[in-house]
Amino acid sequence: MSTELRINERIRVPEVRLVGPNGETVGIVPTDQALKLAQEADLDLVEVAPTARPPVCKLMDYGKFKYENAQKAREARRNQTNVVIKEMKLRPKIDAHDYETKKGHVVRFLKAGDKVKITIMFRGREQHRPELGFRLLQRLAGDVDELGFVESNPKQDGRNMVMVLGPHKKKAEAKADHAVVQAEKEAARAATKAERDAERDAAHAAGPVAKKKERGRSENLDPEIEA
Repeated sequence: MSTELRINERIRVPEVRLVGPNGETVGIVPTDQALKLAQEADLDLVEVAPTARPPVCKLMDYGKFKYENAQKAREARRNQTNVVIKEMKLRPKIDAHDYETKKGHVVRFLKAGDKVKITIMFRGREQHRPELGFRLLQRLAGDVDELGFVESNPKQDGRNMVMVLGPHKKKAEAKADHAVVQAEKEAARAATKAERDAERDAAHAAGPVAKKKERGRSENLDPEIEA
């Protein structure tokens, strides 16, 4: 079904309920009269509520109306949060260094507003010790609880145990926070550079004066020069 609004001569009903360009109610008028008012105001007569009796029409710039609606739709798509699930795989007997590395990745994913699927992979006799994987998942969830929460509790899936962590912040919020942090870093770098430039300029300006004073002092102390 087409969602294109009927405008101007395409409106074939005998009368319409007319709304002015600023939202003011004009009332029920013949369609010919409404078209005449639209032409005089250099606007379009747009049918905004075709199912009403009589249909509601508004005086507006239809081209501008369509453009603004397209801009709003584009902005809505840009701000739409796409759910992304990252995956991190661990072994039940992971060493401390590897654990910290894996946890760092999980922290980065959660900060970015992404979900994280944590998979514990069991091999051989490890399959008979599921409590090792359960404790590891509990430990990881506790280490990142400031950034995320357990969205799906640990459960056995064949040779693996799976848990899903969800971020506290939505994707859009995470992006906004990241943009603020980046802006603050840029401002700090700019301030540091400006301070260094000022110090260099001040040193450069003071350099010739200092040399001139030093040269004058040497001449006054020269024993060959008569008083």
